[in-house]
Amino acid sequence: MRVETGRILRILAETYPDAECALLHTTPFELLVATILSAQCTDERVNMITPRLFPRYSGPEKMLALSEDELSDLIHDCGLFRAKAKNILATSEALLARHGGEVPARMEDLVALPGVGRKTANVVLANAFAVPAIAVDTHVFRVARRLGLAKGDTPEKVELELRRRIPRRNWSQAHHWLIWHGRRICHARWPECPRCPLRDCCLAYRTGAVEYR
Repeated sequence: MRVETGRILRILAETYPDAECALLHTTPFELLVATILSAQCTDERVNMITPRLFPRYSGPEKMLALSEDELSDLIHDCGLFRAKAKNILATSEALLARHGGEVPARMEDLVALPGVGRKTANVVLANAFAVPAIAVDTHVFRVARRLGLAKGDTPEKVELELRRRIPRRNWSQAHHWLIWHGRRICHARWPECPRCPLRDCCLAYRTGAVEYR
């Protein structure tokens, strides 16, 4: 069954013209920390936590003024907070040791930082440095597969498929469109297919592969 990529992107753009990164930040470092915190945690909760950190601990050197226990206390209502505190401090040390305290703008440098995978690196590249990138979180993974834009069974495979299918100029914005669609309509358990503007070009809907409300 043919997948109408151009039509899908056009409808997403019309439906979510204001789609943007939901994590509050003012610097690349703040975005990096917020994205590390967002693993298995909602952006809304992260945005409640980061005001405790920023601007007081808005750089790697300032962040290292905190002990692991102190940082854990500040982010304790975030999932996996102890592991995240350890990674944030280790990443701060690495930024000072390897990059002069600055967040690097290259994928290979970002993923070498503690606690930073491809998803986090792509978020930082796209939103802090305007580098075309597609970050595959749970929403992007789910929505892309349902629409038929990707078939991969891992985030890495889905990212590669999306990079091949979507024009490079649209990568970063398509990431936001897919996230917003996943949050507003294409929910994990009960997608709202009857009111979805993409239902006529959605592979899962057309083949009956998804149960919906």
